[in-house]
Amino acid sequence: MQLPYDKPTDPAKRKSAQMTDGIDRAGARAMLKATGLTDADLAKPIVGVGTSWIETMPCNATHRDLAESVKAGIREAGGTPMGFNTIAISDAVSMGTEGMRASLVSREVIADSIELVARGHSFDGLVCITGCDKTTPAAVMALGRLDIPSLVLYSGSIEPGIRGETRITILDVFEGLGAYYAGQATAQEVYELESAACPGAGACGGQWTANSMSTVLTAMGLSPAGLNDIPALHSDKPEAGRRAGVTIMELVRKGVTARSIVDRDAIENAISAVAATGGSSNAVMHLLAIAAEFDVPLTIDEIGEQIASTPVLTELSPSGPDLAVDLHAAGGVPLVIKRLVEGGFLNTETRGVDGQTIAEVAEAAVETDGQHVVRSTEAPIKESGGLRILRGTLAPDTCIVKLGNRDRTRHIGPAIVFDSEEEAYAAIKDGRVKPGNVVVVRYEGPAGGPGMREMLQVTAAIIGEGLGETVALVTDGRFSGATRGMMVGHVCPEAISGGPIALVADGDIITIDVEVGILNVELNAEEIDRRLAEWSPPPPRYLGGVLGRYSRTVGPASDGAVLTS
Repeated sequence: MQLPYDKPTDPAKRKSAQMTDGIDRAGARAMLKATGLTDADLAKPIVGVGTSWIETMPCNATHRDLAESVKAGIREAGGTPMGFNTIAISDAVSMGTEGMRASLVSREVIADSIELVARGHSFDGLVCITGCDKTTPAAVMALGRLDIPSLVLYSGSIEPGIRGETRITILDVFEGLGAYYAGQATAQEVYELESAACPGAGACGGQWTANSMSTVLTAMGLSPAGLNDIPALHSDKPEAGRRAGVTIMELVRKGVTARSIVDRDAIENAISAVAATGGSSNAVMHLLAIAAEFDVPLTIDEIGEQIASTPVLTELSPSGPDLAVDLHAAGGVPLVIKRLVEGGFLNTETRGVDGQTIAEVAEAAVETDGQHVVRSTEAPIKESGGLRILRGTLAPDTCIVKLGNRDRTRHIGPAIVFDSEEEAYAAIKDGRVKPGNVVVVRYEGPAGGPGMREMLQVTAAIIGEGLGETVALVTDGRFSGATRGMMVGHVCPEAISGGPIALVADGDIITIDVEVGILNVELNAEEIDRRLAEWSPPPPRYLGGVLGRYSRTVGPASDGAVLTS
């Protein structure tokens, strides 16, 4: 009998051989055999299949089943899969609670956990299955650190809910609450929205953060083109998983790593795709963090300039009526890529994990006859993207505003100031916010929150109260990708760092001018200096635990809110 110790090592086992090959690894092999693996399994390249399956949300509910499809593809192509799980935090479920402080923090924890599992078990390759908002950027960040053959598969969008004859989403529930407190909806109507909005598994259905980051994956080349667009419960999704499994084995055999895919050109393509689809403001922060992990120099101003020069080709929610399922039916992100290539807005020679260049993805895109979802660059919805980077006396180090396709671009009004999201939400419900006001919500930044909570509960209440056209909001926190209206977030420096937003008082006049690119408060330098001399930061909300550590080590949102130590 020939013992497995004497067999030659598969050259594709670049990492795992140190864990499995040779008599010295008998102890490790014994442990692995206890999981059901055989000598034949251990002789093959080992590929990690990471999911963020969790029962707290619909977004990632299909991950375990999808992972089995990926594993089948890996086995079919001659590899041995090893599944593992990381965490996830639901923004929609935790919205408006202390739990939302955990959401952005989870991006770093997820990235760390993926990196540790892959390093600790010497994976030759890695497939990350992602869904809800932070899981995708976290996975990409981990791939930048590991630089092994790897790809990311997005588990897919939810189908819209139906109420009567109207399609609805989770956004309708949040805005319905605002209407309820304004006396424009009944509790019964809110309950009907709640009960119909989310009919099954899948990530939130608009071009919000989850789908924006899925778009990033395709345009950047880290997902096989077309697979991410398939909705979570679509009958084609298991086959997408199998194909991803086969693809990762091709990458493992060839030694194609994540850093050979993601470079400056690939990141620029991702920025353009986000802009063209009216993507989430959170994508800016995540792209900065991703670029940092791949050692690609990138600034928030460069992102802003590229977005400003890219036309908007879709009316995806929250900017319009279309949803992710409509984009899939029309031709998906490959069709968006095709339009951008036709207009000269993409770097066409970047190559993705499926071996295709962006030019080849565009050429292979299939447009559904009569589709209305994706326009051409010659007849866009808007000539430039809805995300804009502003500066001014209230945001010396930048802030971000996301405008819908028909939102106003200028607002001047008196500030009404709150030191937390809860205070702002209560004031809106109580009718204390009036037309013309600029709602300022501070001490909600990455360090000050900590965790830079999303303000969807607040912004949806503004819309639901009928104030969407007459009120603006400014915060050092951030927004859900579902947010719409004149909402300015990511204000830097944040309040806890002594930024000007910490010094604003009720009644101060604030100017937001998107066309000019400014966010100003009408205070002269002497008054700002006087207020700063009298200001002292509030005590930290958390001293220990992960939130305490995060608040002490996180950098500004304008640099991606990455940890600095």
